[in-house]
Amino acid sequence: MPIIINLDKILEEKDMKSNELAEIIGITTANLSILKTGKAKAVRFSTLESICEALNCQPGDILEYQP
Repeated sequence: MPIIINLDKILEEKDMKSNELAEIIGITTANLSILKTGKAKAVRFSTLESICEALNCQPGDILEYQP
C-alpha cells in the first residue's frame, strides 16, 4: 500500500506509549494497533484530528505517500 503510517515514529519522538494515546483519543488499543500497522482501510478525520491534537503534530507527520 502506498500510504505509510509513521505513528510509531511520532509516538517514540513524543515518548508516549500506544495505550496512552488510545486512552487519550478514546479508541481501543486494538484499533490503534490496526492503524499503526497500516492494516486500516480508512481513518476518520475525527480520529486523525484527535491523534494530531494529542501528539501536537500535523497529519503529514503521521501519513506519508510512497508510490
